[in-house]
Amino acid sequence: MKISGEKQLNFLAKLVYIAFRIQEPFTRIKEVNNPEIKPCIYAMWHAHQCCIHGIKDKTNLNVLISRSVDGEIIARTVVKWGFKVVRGSKGKKGSVEATMQLIDRLKQDECVAMMVDGPSGPAYQAKNGVVKIAKMSGAPIVPLYWYSEDKSFLKLPSWDSFRYPFFYTRLLNLYGEPIYVNPDNTDEQDEAARIQLQNSLNELEKKAPEIYKEVHKFRLWKKKV
Repeated sequence: MKISGEKQLNFLAKLVYIAFRIQEPFTRIKEVNNPEIKPCIYAMWHAHQCCIHGIKDKTNLNVLISRSVDGEIIARTVVKWGFKVVRGSKGKKGSVEATMQLIDRLKQDECVAMMVDGPSGPAYQAKNGVVKIAKMSGAPIVPLYWYSEDKSFLKLPSWDSFRYPFFYTRLLNLYGEPIYVNPDNTDEQDEAARIQLQNSLNELEKKAPEIYKEVHKFRLWKKKV
């Protein structure tokens, strides 16, 4: 279905927002090992983008979203939630513009959220854009992984296997160790940082089941505000 026009976009964004609002009372998110560094770049997979709702300071968080039609709907929804938005695109000019905006926000002590395998994949393969932004801004990359063993944590049949809680869902926001990128790094060192991020996200995936069991054991779930 072709989507165009302000009314259609606003209507669809409103529907998505309402769906999130209805889901909110049933979603329980527990943060684990959040270093709470400000500013920082939260780096996550495209499938886990909804985990930004577990980050407490929404008004200080800038979310990078593509300029696609789907991105436009998401951007309008995200703004309704109180986040800030930076728009990116595949074109070189759009990419440079978005990069400079993100660096500017980071230098103002605001945080950034990036889906590091987006906007179109390949899924679960970290791209180097986040490394460049960390290098130019001085802000660390903080890996972030979303996890739940509840059957209500749905995996949608999209290119990224998008994850979304439906009804009562207990979730973890798992944070990895901050990754700092030296501004004097060579291209080879930048690539090493990208691989470090990739490995960190993969390691969080491996650790998630055991951490989930510990959180479940001590009943640390709480309502997300």
